[in-house]
Amino acid sequence: MEQTENAVKSRGYAFVAYCIERIQKDNGFAAALRRADNPATEYQSWEYLANWCDLAKPWELLPFATVAAAVARAKPKQNGSLKIGQALTVCYSDGGANGRENDSAKMKMRRLLACENTAEVCRIIRPILQLLASRGIGMDFGGLLDDLLYFNERVKQNWAMSYYGRRPDDSIDVQP
Repeated sequence: MEQTENAVKSRGYAFVAYCIERIQKDNGFAAALRRADNPATEYQSWEYLANWCDLAKPWELLPFATVAAAVARAKPKQNGSLKIGQALTVCYSDGGANGRENDSAKMKMRRLLACENTAEVCRIIRPILQLLASRGIGMDFGGLLDDLLYFNERVKQNWAMSYYGRRPDDSIDVQP
């Protein structure tokens, strides 16, 4: 229900829903989207991205291309629910160990949080999304696209909370 409501509310969720549905039916579409985040081949995806963003504005094109390629590689049946920070902790959780304590996960998260602009974060997040897809982690691609489109300090704070923040199953030890 929440994903349906989000699809109505945001361009990111609508685009991801469109991509997921079309990837299931059209191999040519999926192949073109897989090339979207490579500057040498991105033009092959423009016919599909042009309906969603202004190709002349890199601050729009890069987020759409990055997420389109990630969705095409992951081939999800539906949009996932994990934010980028949560996805990294799940990715690096080994047999119940807390993924937040993994040095590789910490390094990737810190690098994302150090990004200054949309172009930089799209370049840095690409291999992270490939890693998450290879491990079958259910990313919230719609939310990620919205974050990339409006990348700023608030987005970075939200990502940090999704990584470092307390989860509902974490207990709080309160001393009187």
